[in-house]
Amino acid sequence: QVQLVESGGGLVQPGESLRLSCAASGFSLNYYAIGWFRQVPGKEREGISCSSTDGSTYYADSVKGRFTISRDIAKNTAYLQMRSLKPEYPADYFCAAEAWSCGSKWYLRGRYDYWGPGTQVTVSS
Repeated sequence: QVQLVESGGGLVQPGESLRLSCAASGFSLNYYAIGWFRQVPGKEREGISCSSTDGSTYYADSVKGRFTISRDIAKNTAYLQMRSLKPEYPADYFCAAEAWSCGSKWYLRGRYDYWGPGTQVTVSS
């Protein structure tokens, strides 16, 4: 059974860091690109990063320089390291998988085949 499960969300203060994990099962991350998306209630789900199987990475301008996407093939898990977090309403972070490559339009949610249920992140003092 194909499954993605996010973890690592929580409440942090502005300026702090947090690392999200995305554990995959039923398929290998050797063959799938992983995207991370964020959604604030009442707003569209936005793509924030993607990692292709060839090592290419992509970031939204809003997180470039602060977030780092990575993957551990041995653990079949992808990560999103978030630094210098900015205050925001509670947001749900989702990971998603599509075959092989992120592509130029990696930020479009319709590209992805599999999704996790999400993990919530709140940045507040």
